Amino acid sequence: MGEWQRKHLLGLKDLSREEIEVILNSAQAFKEVSEREVKKVPALRGKTVVNLFFEPSTRTKTSFELAAKRLSADVVNFSSSGSSLFKGETILDTLKNIEAYSVDIFVLRHSVSGVAFYLSQRTTSSVVNAGDGQNEHPTQALLDMFTVREKLGSLENLKVAIIGDIYHSRVARSNIWGFSKFSSSVYVCAPKTLIPKYFDNLPCKITYSLKTALSQAQVVIMLRIQKERMKERFFSSQREYVKYYSLNEENLKFLPPEALVLHPGPVNW
Repeated sequence: MGEWQRKHLLGLKDLSREEIEVILNSAQAFKEVSEREVKKVPALRGKTVVNLFFEPSTRTKTSFELAAKRLSADVVNFSSSGSSLFKGETILDTLKNIEAYSVDIFVLRHSVSGVAFYLSQRTTSSVVNAGDGQNEHPTQALLDMFTVREKLGSLENLKVAIIGDIYHSRVARSNIWGFSKFSSSVYVCAPKTLIPKYFDNLPCKITYSLKTALSQAQVVIMLRIQKERMKERFFSSQREYVKYYSLNEENLKFLPPEALVLHPGPVNW
């Protein structure tokens, strides 16, 4: 197994296939830790991890906190509400002040695309991107890829369909970059208004037909509608969207029986 050489984890776009495999293989080795009675190893003993979350989170924040603690790190959870940000302090000043406490790793979630990269260039600590705007969510995609490899045995030459709110989804972007590095065909499916034009330049195929996307898929990744990011109307009604793009009983008929279905959560209607 190779070794991880990078200081930061910012996205899958710039990672090689080999680097992704290093992460997945390491995760496989550590999975056993979470399944035993004593869920603790000393891998990060003496290290300090600060979770900087500037957006609401349940699964991601909890997962990072549990992972760090099970690796024996000291964990601090930062909440932007009630912080000096409301007094006009910039996010960079916030990070630099916390960095002065000898922090080793920042786990960052923010609504602005590119902020993880921006801060990584201005800190001596490591930065792990837990989702930045509409850019990437690398650890969610790595989890999806880990699950697919575990269930199907390989990531090679698969047909992956990503369905839902592609426009606002950083999960979709990271999964496209990740699966495409293993020669898998990635299809994105949504109403035209929910697929940005520049997706023509990404390593994926576009379809507006749910039947087309499902009928050939070995892996289906369903995405929620991100209502909190929508400042305009992207489809005529929720009922119409559910009819044509949700994985309801009627649409399930198009899906091969052996296909794997994933959803990053939260599930909404």
